[in-house]
Amino acid sequence: MKKVTKQIIEIIGCIMMIVCTLSACAGSPDTVQSGRLSAENIGIVHEEEFGGIYIKMTIEDFMALGFEYGDSVDISFTNGFTLEGVPYYNGYYTQIGEPLLVGYAGYPYIEVSASSGYDLYVTSGVGENDLATITLAEKGRYLKTQEARSISYTDERSQYESDVVFANFREVTAGYISEGRLYRSASPCCNMHLRAPYVDALMGEAGVKTVIDLADTEELIEGYIEGSDFDSPAFLALYEQGSVVPVALNMMYKSDGFRKKIVGAFSAMSEMPGPYLVHCTEGKDRTGYVCMLIEALCGASYGEIADDYMVTYRNYYGITKESDPERYDIIVSQVLEPMIYSIAGDDADLSSADLAAAAEKLLTDAGMTAKQIRTLRDNLSV
Repeated sequence: MKKVTKQIIEIIGCIMMIVCTLSACAGSPDTVQSGRLSAENIGIVHEEEFGGIYIKMTIEDFMALGFEYGDSVDISFTNGFTLEGVPYYNGYYTQIGEPLLVGYAGYPYIEVSASSGYDLYVTSGVGENDLATITLAEKGRYLKTQEARSISYTDERSQYESDVVFANFREVTAGYISEGRLYRSASPCCNMHLRAPYVDALMGEAGVKTVIDLADTEELIEGYIEGSDFDSPAFLALYEQGSVVPVALNMMYKSDGFRKKIVGAFSAMSEMPGPYLVHCTEGKDRTGYVCMLIEALCGASYGEIADDYMVTYRNYYGITKESDPERYDIIVSQVLEPMIYSIAGDDADLSSADLAAAAEKLLTDAGMTAKQIRTLRDNLSV
C-alpha cells in the first residue's frame, strides 16, 4: 500500500512539473530559464529612419510564441553579432545607445535598436542575407520599467477635448520667441494617425508660411499627396510653392549626421519667412528635440523647455504632474533630460546652465554660421 501511494505521489509530481513547464512556455510571469522560447532564423532588413534592424516577424506573431513586454531576450545573428539580456519593450525605454528589442505599435516588425544612439544595423555588420534568432533570457526581468513607461493613445478624435489637443498643435513662445512666430504639431501631410487634416486647418488659421518637416523626404510627401485620404490644402499650397523643407530626421540626436540635418533645417528657417511650423509624425520625439534646441537657442530656461515638452504627454496620454506624478517624473528623467544634457553637456547643472550658449556651440560645431544663427533668432523674435 505504501509503495502504491509513493507511485501515485511521483505521478502527481510529474504531472505538476509538466503543467508548470507548459505555463512557463505560454508566457507565465514566473522566471523561466533560457531556451524555453525562441524565434529562430528570421530574416532581417535595415530600418533606416531610426537606425535599427527589423526582424521580419510581426509583433502579434512574436507575442503568440509566448514572449511578453518586460521580458529579457538574447539575440544572435548569423554573422556572429550577439546581444544578451536586452529588454523587450513596446517603446524606446532604454537610455540612448542601450540596445533593446521593441515592438512598437504601427511597426511592421519587431525591431532591434540602440535607442537612437547609433545605427545598429551598420555597427553590427549584419547584411540582408543574415538571419536572427531570439531566445528568452528571463521572464519579466524588465516588467517594472515596462509598466511605468507603457503608454498609448487613440486616433479617435472624439476621445480628445479639442482639435488643438488631438493635433498636438501649439504655439511655442519660450525664451524670447515672439507670439505668432513658431508652432509645433503632429504631421499635416502623413495621415497615419488621422490628424493631418486637423493640423492642416490649424496651420492655415495660424498663417504658417514655412513648414519644417522632420519626418519625410520629398518622395514620401508626394506619396501622401497622391493618397486617397490626403486632405491638407494649406500644406499642399506651401509644398507647391517650395515652402516645405523635408529633413527626414532620425532620432540619433548625438550623431554628427543628425546635427548636420538640423543645421540644414535651421539655415532654411533663417532664409525663409515665418511663421514656422515644425513637425514630425506625432510631433513628439523629433519635434520635441528640435523645438527644445530652438527654445534653448532663444534663451529659454530648463523649466520653460520642460513645460513645453510635457504638453505633448498631456495631449496624447493625459499625463501631467498632478494626474500621474510617477510617470511624469520618469518621462522627465529618462526622456527629456538626456536630450537637454546632449545640448548642455553631461555634467551640466540644468537649473543654472547657459543653455543659449550651449545650443549656439552645438550648431556652430555642426557647421551653422554666426550670421545664420543671428538671423534665425531675429526671425523668431520679431
